[in-house]
Order: sequence, then C-alpha cells, then structure tokens
Amino acid sequence: MSTEKEKMLRGELYCAFTPELIAARTRCKSACNRFNKADDLSRRQMVQMWKDITEDSTPLPEQKDDPDADADLLAREPWVEAPVKVDYGFNVKLGENVFVNFNCVFIDTCPITVGARTLFGPNVHIYSGTHPLDPAVRNGTQGPETGKPVVIGEDCWLAGNVTVLPGITIGRGCTIGAGSVVTKVFPALDRHPGSCLVPNYMQNVPDFHVAVGNPARITRRIQTTMAE
Repeated sequence: MSTEKEKMLRGELYCAFTPELIAARTRCKSACNRFNKADDLSRRQMVQMWKDITEDSTPLPEQKDDPDADADLLAREPWVEAPVKVDYGFNVKLGENVFVNFNCVFIDTCPITVGARTLFGPNVHIYSGTHPLDPAVRNGTQGPETGKPVVIGEDCWLAGNVTVLPGITIGRGCTIGAGSVVTKVFPALDRHPGSCLVPNYMQNVPDFHVAVGNPARITRRIQTTMAE
C-alpha cells in the first residue's frame, strides 16, 4: 500500500498528520529557523543552509581561501533572503540565479519548480497544497489534504505580495504584478511552442506576458529581444 507521503507526491488525497510527514515538516521547520536566525552569513553558508532546507545533497565546489573568490564559485546558486517559510523543502526546486526576497512562503505539498533567473519580491506565497471543498470530507486535522504542482518558468518576475495557487503554470519571461493572485486557467493568446517547462497552450500565463489583479488577468504581451 502507498504511504501517505507517496500519495501526497502524486497529488492524491492523503493524511498530513502521520508520523512520517509530521517529522518531515518538523525537520524543515528547524532548518528554516536556523537559516532565519543566522546573522552575517557568508555566501557559502547561505547556500548550504538553503540546501539543508530543501534536502539538496549536491556537493558545493571546494572552498577557496579568499571570500570573494569563493563567492564567485557560487554565483549561480539561488539567493534566498531570510526569513523564509517552507513546509517540506524537498519539493522546492530553484533554478540558477533565482532571487527570493524576504518573507516568502513555499507550501510544497507537491513540487514547486522555479526556472533560472526568476525574481521574487517580498511576501510572495507559492501554494501547491489545498484541501477538499466539502467540510464533511475536510474534517480538520482528521481529514485528508491534496495538492497540485506549481511551475514558474525562466526569467520571470513575481512582484511583492503575489500569491500563486495549486496547479498553476507560469511561462517563461512573465511578469506578475504586485498583489496579484494567480488562480485561474487562462487560454493561451498564441500557441507557438514555448521554451518553458511546458508549451504555451498548457500555461496559465503564457510565455512573455504580464498578468495582474485578483484573480490575475493577462493584460499584455511583453516585447523582448529574448529568443523564444
């Protein structure tokens, strides 16, 4: 039989208050607390502590004696500002040169994937977890939860206080205006093959578009010299 964690990762109904998942959240909470309370971190310490949060075992390059030279070795690693809140950690994947400003939240019931060079303003919340609508099924801590993956493409900018809800896919090179809530599926404005993780016609916000508001609406296409 599938474990509750396996059900969670498949986006099925699962029970979150089981020993395995409670322990996973507790581990991640402790890693976040260490990161958030640390002062005067070197670039290497910052990168390693984020790897601890996300359970990324990829080794860092050998440390150089010169701090600036050592920081240069890690220039492509994501830059995450404290404080940050993460549920499990192992479901958050940030690409190269991603920047996450302070007070961001990742509810990573299912995978949250962020493409290279994407920027988050402060207070951005990404939710891949959700609950049944029927309160009889939801049933507080005794009931099941579920989730859907979130995918954010390369070269995006999510301004301050943006919220992205479960199952959303944002294409490459998009801008999401401050305070927006990305919650609905939009038809793509064109259907040429995109260069994000999924093609344009499967994206809630297609490549190179601006979306603003609550719920977010696509307002215009971004004119760019970036190859599509």
